[in-house]
Amino acid sequence: MAATLVFSAPSALADEGRYLRSLGGSWSGTGTVLVRTNSSPVTVTCQFTSNASASSLALDGKCRGLLVISHSIGSRLKSSGRKYSGTYTGSSSGVAQLTGTRRGNALNLAIRWAKNVNGDRSAQLTLEKVGTDGMKLSTTDIDPKTGKAVTTSEINLRRS
Repeated sequence: MAATLVFSAPSALADEGRYLRSLGGSWSGTGTVLVRTNSSPVTVTCQFTSNASASSLALDGKCRGLLVISHSIGSRLKSSGRKYSGTYTGSSSGVAQLTGTRRGNALNLAIRWAKNVNGDRSAQLTLEKVGTDGMKLSTTDIDPKTGKAVTTSEINLRRS
């Protein structure tokens, strides 16, 4: 799918504001997480609260798996046109930096971990709006042994 879109600055900013505000609210769902690229997947149940404005998004939540594991997750993003930057909390490596852009209904964000995770400090996070009441969060990393991309988390959420 290829398309060329041309926006004036005010139109582009309004478009980003509508997109960000559409992500606001309470979300819940399930998914899978790999602690490392070579580990077995863990099924998780998650709940998030998202506060959104015309130029920012704060997403905070908790995921639980294996009856005893509970993990807090959060991100803070600011937009400047279609460019985004911010932070991600929840990794054992510390606060990670996020940078990227929006394409269609998805924010595609490069992650820069505070310390090495899976052999390096880079990964990809995609936050995708699915229909009017869905959101998908997925993280992709490179397996250091094979060099292949591995989806290390995929969480499918519905507005609750």
